[in-house]
Amino acid sequence: MFKKYGVFMACLLLVMALRTVAQTDPHFTQNYTFPMYINPALTGSMDGEYRASAIFRNQWGSVSPYKTIGASFDARTNKNVALGVNVLDQSAGDAGFNYLTSSISFAYTGVKFGKDFNQRIVMAIQGGIINRRVNSSKFKWGEQWNPITGYQPSNPTTETFARTSSLVPDIGAGILYFDASPEKKTNIFGGFSVYHLNKPKDPIISMQSTELNVIPVRYAIHGGISFNISERTSIIPHVLYMHQGTASEAMIGVYGQINVDPDTDFMLGGYYRNKDAIAPYAGIDYKNFVIGLSYDANTSKLGAMTKNVNSFELSLSYIKRSGTRSVADFIRCARL
Repeated sequence: MFKKYGVFMACLLLVMALRTVAQTDPHFTQNYTFPMYINPALTGSMDGEYRASAIFRNQWGSVSPYKTIGASFDARTNKNVALGVNVLDQSAGDAGFNYLTSSISFAYTGVKFGKDFNQRIVMAIQGGIINRRVNSSKFKWGEQWNPITGYQPSNPTTETFARTSSLVPDIGAGILYFDASPEKKTNIFGGFSVYHLNKPKDPIISMQSTELNVIPVRYAIHGGISFNISERTSIIPHVLYMHQGTASEAMIGVYGQINVDPDTDFMLGGYYRNKDAIAPYAGIDYKNFVIGLSYDANTSKLGAMTKNVNSFELSLSYIKRSGTRSVADFIRCARL
C-alpha cells in the first residue's frame, strides 16, 4: 500500500514544511463545510441530490473581533453538471472592515474512466463579486494621540482613503480527481484551484504602484485518502495548502466516521494548522442533517494575547438524500 500511495502522500505532506503566515482571504478550519471556497470543482460533491450549508467562525475576541459567516447551496444534475452558489461575509477588527463575496460555480462531472468508470475528474469555473468596505470614523491614527492627554478623536489627521468601499468582479477555476470505486479499501482524492484569476483591484487604499492594491491570486491544493476499515467505518487523513501573495497556510487533519445505524454517523478528529493552531473536531450526521463543531487552540505567539479566548466554528448542513446511504455514496463524496 505504501508503494502505491507513498509518492502521492509525500507530495501532499511536503507542503507542511513551508512557512505559514496570515493570508489575505478569510479561512475556515472545517473547510469541507464550505467546499466551493476551497475548490469550485467540489460543487456537487455530496452523497445526495443537493446540499445547503452554513458555517460561523468567531476568533480573536479578546484582541480584536473577527466574525465570518458562510452560506452555500449546490446540487447535482443528471447531465454531468453540478451548480452551486456561495456567500461569505466577514467583519474584521475594531475599524469596521467588512469583506463580502458571492459567487456561482459551474462544474462538469462527465470525465469518467477506468474500471466501471469509477475514476472521476471534475472541472469547474466560478464567477462572482467581491465587496470591501471600511468605516473611516472608527480608525485611530497616530496623529490623534497626545503623549499627555492620550487619544483625542477630535484631533485632525492627514490620513485619507481613496475610497471607503469597492465592488469588483472575481473569477476562479479548479480541478478535482477522486476514485469512486466502492469495492476498494482505500480511495484517493485530490484537487487544485485558483482564485482571483482576473487580479481584481482593491482601490480602498491609495497606492502609487497599481500592483500593490491588486487582490493577489490564491492557490489551493488539497487531497487525502479514505481508508475504509469496514462498510460502516472510515478514517480520512487529508491536507490543505493555500498560498496568496506572500502568505501561505498549510493544514493537516484526520477524522474518523462511523455509521452506527441507517440514519446516524458520528465523526471525530482534529486539525493542525502549521505554526498557528490545533483544532479538535466533533460532528454528527443524523438523517439529512450534519452538525460540526471545532475549536482552534492557538499555538503561535499571538496566543499569549488571546487570554485563552481562541476561535471556534459551528457548521450545519442539510443534504437531500433519496434513500438509505450506502458505502458507495460515502466514497463518492469527495472529502477534504
